[in-house]
Amino acid sequence: MRDSKKKWKLWQGISLNVILLGVVSFLTDVSSEMIHPLLPMFIVALGGGGMAVGLIGGLGDSLSSILKVFAGFWSDKSGRRKPFIFLGYALSSICKIFLAFSTIWQHVLILRPAERVGKGLRTAPRDAIIADSSVEQRGKAFGFHRAMDTAGAIGGSLLAFTFFYFLGLDYKMIFLLAGLVGLSALVPLFWVGEKRREPKKGLSLRIGLKGLSKPLRCFILVAVLFSLADFNYMFFLLKVKEAFVGPKISVALPVLFYVWFNVIYTLFSLPVGVVSDKLGRKLPIILGYFLFAATCLLFTWARSWAHFLALFGLYGLVYALVDGQQRAFVSDLGGKELRGTALGTFHTSIALANVLDGLIAGYLWQYISPSAVFLYGAGVAFLSAGLFTVLSLKGMFK
Repeated sequence: MRDSKKKWKLWQGISLNVILLGVVSFLTDVSSEMIHPLLPMFIVALGGGGMAVGLIGGLGDSLSSILKVFAGFWSDKSGRRKPFIFLGYALSSICKIFLAFSTIWQHVLILRPAERVGKGLRTAPRDAIIADSSVEQRGKAFGFHRAMDTAGAIGGSLLAFTFFYFLGLDYKMIFLLAGLVGLSALVPLFWVGEKRREPKKGLSLRIGLKGLSKPLRCFILVAVLFSLADFNYMFFLLKVKEAFVGPKISVALPVLFYVWFNVIYTLFSLPVGVVSDKLGRKLPIILGYFLFAATCLLFTWARSWAHFLALFGLYGLVYALVDGQQRAFVSDLGGKELRGTALGTFHTSIALANVLDGLIAGYLWQYISPSAVFLYGAGVAFLSAGLFTVLSLKGMFK
């Protein structure tokens, strides 16, 4: 009886909208993560190097990011969020299907960013619906959503491993199946409700951005600095690929470690959200920044499967601490009327920073050494953690 009460308490505060959007994200991430752990190896197989990996990862984030602020603003101005969400998920699924027909890495350079455009359209309006649907327990709602998202990532990664290692399917067939799974994620969206709001005809993007509070702008600056350290996940997988030999094992092991990363991420996302609702967002975020710096530093010496097992676990914990809680913190700091714009500005700012750090990481990987990539990430992450700590102690985010 006591256990059932605890389970019910854990689910309290999570609305139907949040659950439905969680299901959508689950299916979408099953689809996406059938592709993501294989993508760096696919790019290399098509003739791309470290710069190609960094460019594809960074360019995808940049196009996605540019649309995030506009989609968030447009959803605030129009009073509608759901059309942007539906169009974004549909576009991503279609691009995944076309990715299966790539024959050179330049095709991926076009299709991967196009797929990310869909993410740019949907992310800020979707997060705004989650925030609007969860007033008092926003951290739990975002933690639940990230947990569902990452649970899908685990399922997708395991499917990718099974299809590649046991069934012998090639990259392209796996990508085609992933696109079909992505299309199924559109179905639950038909039941997602949104509060009818009057269109804000006098609202302009300039006014929306100007209306963001000083604490929010300061936090976005900190998040941008951390994003310069948080280079694309593909470099972590390529590090594993370099450590092992064999045509199958050098692809299968990165996928398995990616699964492990997502398992840890999923296990801790919701508990971290619950804790942040009680103790505040700052502590988990600061801890996550410091842990990322330590993880990068340790990756420079990683050689064995045991090293990678521990470090990908830490990597998953970092994302559980940082990802959902940064969004919840932005929602806390942003005003209700401009929440979509605030989230869009946040997503855009950090993703634009990821373009630069992707190019830096690609250059360091290809022309200096893989270790240089991780040393760079550790240094910038320590700097961002220190800055956020100082600003918090000075009362900037009260």
